Amino acid sequence: MRKWQLVGVGLALVTAVDAGAQSTNGCPPGVAQDACQMAVDVFQLLSPQLGLALAGGNAVLGSGSTLGGPGHFSIGVRVNAFQGDLPDVTAFPTPNPTTRMQYTGANALPASTSFVGLPTADAAIGLFGGVPLPLTNVGGIDLLLSATYVPTIGDSTSDVRIAPDRNLQVGYGVRIGLLKESLVVPGLSFTYLKRDLPTTTISGSSSEVGVAVRDAKVKTSAWRVVGSKTLLTFGIAAGVGQDKYDDEANVEGTVKSPIPASQSVALSQSLARTNYFVDLSLNLPVFKLVGEVGQVTGGTVDTFSEFETGRADKSRTYGSVGFRLAF
Repeated sequence: MRKWQLVGVGLALVTAVDAGAQSTNGCPPGVAQDACQMAVDVFQLLSPQLGLALAGGNAVLGSGSTLGGPGHFSIGVRVNAFQGDLPDVTAFPTPNPTTRMQYTGANALPASTSFVGLPTADAAIGLFGGVPLPLTNVGGIDLLLSATYVPTIGDSTSDVRIAPDRNLQVGYGVRIGLLKESLVVPGLSFTYLKRDLPTTTISGSSSEVGVAVRDAKVKTSAWRVVGSKTLLTFGIAAGVGQDKYDDEANVEGTVKSPIPASQSVALSQSLARTNYFVDLSLNLPVFKLVGEVGQVTGGTVDTFSEFETGRADKSRTYGSVGFRLAF
């Protein structure tokens, strides 16, 4: 994998952007204004991809029903994958501070498509079985936990450095049963899951331009309404919900020649997107194998410059595959 791809993947793990509120002229005038604006555009291109890589669709893959109270729990591992857009920083145009003080955005910034995936682990623990009704229970409660791993890549001497303040981050949430799945009644539930990524600093550069996102702090939350039904050895689940990402970061662009100069801008924004999905599962003797297909859409992200791969806020189709053990 080329180094600019590592920069793109790293930035996609730790950045988020405002839906319709970010100024695309946020960098003040100066010799490094072009480089600063390029850094902001990279930030905005990759930010919607963060939520997709992290959240996926169903909070509990392959299930839309609560577990049944104390003594019941499930654990699962999945990989969320989609065709992402990654900026080619090494091919960005070289700003010339002696003749131009602001990048015009007349040409699309170089970028290419590449599959992006993020593995996550999760657990559900039954807390309350719910109130019995004929053929079902209502009001069951499960505790939801998730774990995300963000690796450290490179060191202070590397061209590419991804440096979270810690590598493992735990998320938490709840699932409330609207209907407990039974032989004749489908499962129906509401889930809410909150995941905050580690504070991370990422940097990458070409021979002429440097791009960095420093001290990025990201808080994510997602709600879902999910229905499910098991049919002998197969199962189906479907749902819809919303992902929201809140963040703050210092984005910096650097011009390396003829006179080195840097410029930064502080960002604090949020983005909300609609997420809908369908899960198909195969119930094997020991575990459940699950595949998921979904799409995220909505929100507006206005970049100062266009990218060769299209708008930052375009809809994206994703897929997930994983397995789950339930007890």
